[in-house]
Amino acid sequence: MVWHFLSLLFLILIANGSPILARYLMRTTLSCPIDFGYRFADQQRLFGEAKTWRGFFSSLIATGVSALLVGYDLATGLLIAMGAMSGDLISSFFKRRLGFRSSARAPLLDQVPESLLPALLVMHLFQLSTTDILMLVCIFFILDVGLSRLFYWLGVRRKPY
Repeated sequence: MVWHFLSLLFLILIANGSPILARYLMRTTLSCPIDFGYRFADQQRLFGEAKTWRGFFSSLIATGVSALLVGYDLATGLLIAMGAMSGDLISSFFKRRLGFRSSARAPLLDQVPESLLPALLVMHLFQLSTTDILMLVCIFFILDVGLSRLFYWLGVRRKPY
């Protein structure tokens, strides 16, 4: 049970961290925005400049490979990555509607969807209870804030959040 919980937390961290690492390593290569510059009815970008195909595909690849390394199948890794990236896009969509600029900090809105959605998608496979999922989201929040600051200090992130 603990192994499933820690494995899922690890895979969610990989899913959410790999786009940041890909941007750092690849700079502007393949940095085409997922929304292709499309504007919603409110004339704001659908997701924003920071949500790229490079990040999306790096999450799929890194999480898929990582799932294999910790004993799960590729499909499980891809499902977790899709959940994390979908949660991130949902968060970004709502941030644009609330008037936040691209990459602006929005505590909880930045962490909850991208950890909750993948956890819900695989809760049966990972034998998670509702309490487990709530703990996972809380631990992800704390780790995300701490790791973001570490990556900023190391020069991998542009902002400490």
